[in-house]
Amino acid sequence: MKKVVMVVSGADALVLADGTSHPTGYWAEEVVESLRVLREAGVEVAVATPGGVRPTVDEASLKGNDFGAAVDAIADELAAPLVLADVDAADFDAVYLPGGHGPMADLAVDPDLGRLLVRFEADGKVVAALCHGPAGLLSAVREDGTFAFAGRELTVFTDEEERQGGLDVPYLVETRLRDLGARVAAGPAWTSTVVVDGTLVTGQNPQSSVDTAKRVAALLA
Repeated sequence: MKKVVMVVSGADALVLADGTSHPTGYWAEEVVESLRVLREAGVEVAVATPGGVRPTVDEASLKGNDFGAAVDAIADELAAPLVLADVDAADFDAVYLPGGHGPMADLAVDPDLGRLLVRFEADGKVVAALCHGPAGLLSAVREDGTFAFAGRELTVFTDEEERQGGLDVPYLVETRLRDLGARVAAGPAWTSTVVVDGTLVTGQNPQSSVDTAKRVAALLA
C-alpha cells in the first residue's frame, strides 16, 4: 500500500499586512476531501503538523457547507498527528500539503518541511500542494541556497483570487513562487485547476481539492 504524509498547518492566526492578527488554520474541504479521495483509492495517509500540534480548522471554511461533520469524524486523528520533525521521507511515497491561510504563517518558513520537500524532490517522489499549500514549497531551499522547485510548472491560489477574497495578506504566494523561479500556470478564478509537472502535483483553490487528490492517487497507482 502506498503511503502519503499530509502536512497540515499548525497555525491558528496570520499576521496581516497592517499588523493585525487574523484567525485562520487549515481549510476544511481541502483536508477532508483529500483524505477521503486518497483513502478510497487505497492509499494510506498519515497527518503531520509542526511540533505535532493539533491543527485548527479555519471557521470560515465551515460556513455554508456540510464539512463540519467530516471534520468531526477525523477529530481523534487530528488530535494526535505525527511530529513533522520526526517524519522520515523514506517511510512515505508522497507528501501532500493542503491549504487555508495557515501555511503562509508556518509551513512557508518551516525548516523541517523544507528538508523533507528537498528530499522528496531529489528522490523523484510525489510532492502535492493545494490552494495555499504551495506556500509550504517556499521552505524548500537546498543547502546551496537554490529553490528546489525553480523551473517547475505549478499552480497556486492566485494573486487575483487573493484580491477577490479581500484578506489583506502579508504577501502573495503566487508572486513569491514566481520570484523564486517557479512557472505558475493559473486557471480561471474559483474553478478546479490541477497542474502536473512530473511528480509535482498542484491544485489552485478549494474547488480543486478532489481533482488534486485524484491525480495524486493516479500517480501512486
